[in-house]
Amino acid sequence: MNAHWEPPRNLSREELVTMSDAMLGRPDLAIEETETIERIESLGLEWDVGAMVYAPRDLADYATGRDGRHIAMFVLHGGSGDYRSMERLCRLLSGKLGCKVVSMTYPGRLYLNDPSRDWPGDTIAGDGPDRKVRTPIWLRGEEITSDQYELIEDTALRARYGTRLLARARPGTKFYDRMASWPAAFEDAMKHFCRELLPQDLYSIYVHGHSTGGPFVHMLTQRVDNIVGVVGIENSPFANIYRAMIGYEWPGPFNELSIRTWRDLARYKGAEVRSLEGEDGLMRLPWVMEEVFEAWDEVKDRPQFKAEYPMHYASKPGLTAAARASAKRLGLDDADTQSLVARYLGFCHELSGPDVRPVPPILLSICKHSRDHTATAYANSVIPMFARIDPAPKVRVVQLGTGTHHYEKAEDSLPMGLVAPVAELWFEAIMKGYYNG
Repeated sequence: MNAHWEPPRNLSREELVTMSDAMLGRPDLAIEETETIERIESLGLEWDVGAMVYAPRDLADYATGRDGRHIAMFVLHGGSGDYRSMERLCRLLSGKLGCKVVSMTYPGRLYLNDPSRDWPGDTIAGDGPDRKVRTPIWLRGEEITSDQYELIEDTALRARYGTRLLARARPGTKFYDRMASWPAAFEDAMKHFCRELLPQDLYSIYVHGHSTGGPFVHMLTQRVDNIVGVVGIENSPFANIYRAMIGYEWPGPFNELSIRTWRDLARYKGAEVRSLEGEDGLMRLPWVMEEVFEAWDEVKDRPQFKAEYPMHYASKPGLTAAARASAKRLGLDDADTQSLVARYLGFCHELSGPDVRPVPPILLSICKHSRDHTATAYANSVIPMFARIDPAPKVRVVQLGTGTHHYEKAEDSLPMGLVAPVAELWFEAIMKGYYNG
């Protein structure tokens, strides 16, 4: 076995098709899918957090790595979804490769009121002063009512997001307390699922977080001892690196929940049409917008709200204020308040010190038609900032010859989009020693 295996720098579309065919041609393994809802306690509040677990039915089908432990994946979805967004990837990792996969939903994102997990209606209901918006469900039976927030239309980031509708939590409400405390609950939930479902004596864990999920799994790599490395595609890096990659500070306070609309699909669609079709794509703008509205109708049953921007963009003011608000609710003294602030800010970058486990090897892939995950951004920001970590982790980036940020979309000769070829790449990296060398 080659302990010095290196991934290719580029994979052409033709090579991706060949890899996809190879992956999809593997025999199918019988797997079981089990949803688990765990109640955890974090910062004095209870939280119901959900995950879907995928695993081969027969223990003999479990994949084993070079270290003798079973291969496991801990997966997070992107900023708009829940664990269902990752179903195709998770089923393939388990049903073709024999991995055990834990796909967690962000706290508050799972629709606990219906077994289908489909969110009803649209994200915005009504008009004028009676307008209401969809809000998280952080605990079964707990409802965030409209008197707990103020609705705000924000144009500060209009060039990127259009006009954003925000639900600003009112101080003194349960909504405000949850918005201040969810970062700690997120960390505690991830560690809980890894500890309970992927114990260290049995599993080596590889982590993947699509888009917004990326900073969270990068943060997790130094907090769970049996995480071996990162396997990524359109996987944002540590939050401070992502902030530099995008090039601006997040302006919003921690207590603003972003309510998604068709605009959040349009901001990707425009970049993808430009990359795929050039300027001529703008000549069919009415058609493009019809595609956006049709796509929105298909995904309205997903959560489509976002509290995680302060963490995603490493907002020091936002996270500091959130930690202080939680500390005030808990009645913490100055020393414990500072400790909580340090914990929150520590989510945004690598940990350092003599007793801290180093950042493990990282393998990232970026798609040809991605809006934000571009070769230029990675060369100018991402790779240099990883290199400044002490000790610097092994990081490689593979440029893919097709695909968009939503990499699971089917293309000609790629029936699962880039899910299958990238899984083939990850498995080769694992089995040929990339994470051991």
